[in-house]
Amino acid sequence: MHETSLPPVALTIAGSDSGGGAGIQADLKTFHAFGVFGTTAVTAVTVQNTVGVTGVHLVPPDIVEAQIRAVTDDLRPSACKSGMLADATIIEAVARGLSAASIPAYVLDPVMVATSGDPLLESSAVDALRSELLPLASVVTPNLHEAEILAGMRVENETDMRRAAERILGAGPAAVLLKGGHLEGDHVVDLLLTESGERSWRSPRLPVGNAHGTGCTLSAAITAGLAAGRSLEQAVEAGIDFTRRALQTAPGLGSGATPLNHWTRP
Repeated sequence: MHETSLPPVALTIAGSDSGGGAGIQADLKTFHAFGVFGTTAVTAVTVQNTVGVTGVHLVPPDIVEAQIRAVTDDLRPSACKSGMLADATIIEAVARGLSAASIPAYVLDPVMVATSGDPLLESSAVDALRSELLPLASVVTPNLHEAEILAGMRVENETDMRRAAERILGAGPAAVLLKGGHLEGDHVVDLLLTESGERSWRSPRLPVGNAHGTGCTLSAAITAGLAAGRSLEQAVEAGIDFTRRALQTAPGLGSGATPLNHWTRP
């Protein structure tokens, strides 16, 4: 195979979801849908299904860092994302790994709480995420609850969204995509803020009910777009569209929060 025909490579640094709807499983399915070769650095093994999380086993930080090094030394991903990082020692290991690797694009999904409400990031690790990883990120993709934690303020409307995004941007990332799915109303607003300006996407709220893995899927789709050479705005737009259609056609598996339809074509 000639080098020009090789697929782009992306790396996900995240936890394993035994239920297959989120984490590295959702990331790899999304990468594949976008024609991107997916690689992984597993940070934790979770015991979960659509109903909830009943156990978490953390991978030792040196093994997490070694996974990043093994992938980047050989396969050289052009974009990466991180999801569930669990504690400060893993966050620090990821920061070391990414700093050494110099991957061109890094999407930080600050996973803190599962859809079921189960905590996925220790409270003591928030400061480490803010200081170690935010300055490395090409874009950070918090939902409203995560934005409240990172910005240190309540977010109850679109004006609050903009203020929170500005605060988070001031902590060092190149861009903030604040996801407004948890705001009440008939429409969902997602806000992308950079130093050079802002753009928002507004779409009708889907009557899907409780879903699982939307944040993982969106951040993975953005990562795949960046790996394939799209601009950030193009990658975000394609990611929002893919995630929306994957949510709209969710198969309804399980008795809790349904996984998305990752067979959706970008």
